Amino acid sequence: MGSILLTWLVTTVSFLMISRLPIGVEIDGFGKAALTAVVFGVLNAFLRPILLLFGLPLIIITFGLFVFVLNAIIFSIAAEIVEGFQLRYGFWSALLGSIALSIINSIFLSFI
Repeated sequence: MGSILLTWLVTTVSFLMISRLPIGVEIDGFGKAALTAVVFGVLNAFLRPILLLFGLPLIIITFGLFVFVLNAIIFSIAAEIVEGFQLRYGFWSALLGSIALSIINSIFLSFI
């Protein structure tokens, strides 16, 4: 249970950091970032395996690069669900935001 809360907190802080980058991801505050982290985690837990299964042929053809597109789709869905989390440039903000989220989360979680 502690690791889930720690991962949630790290993801929340990562979302706040991403909203400060000039990539078009806008989050209203800490509460919205925390809610976004929960929604993103739930979507990753339930929707990502389904998307990976259906996208497997494209993942194989593109040598795994299509996974970035699938992450951007989940990022976009989270932005549609959470009020106060917007993507200014649409899909491109989602793609850059999901890449930034992966990098920042990896760095934070490697220290912990």
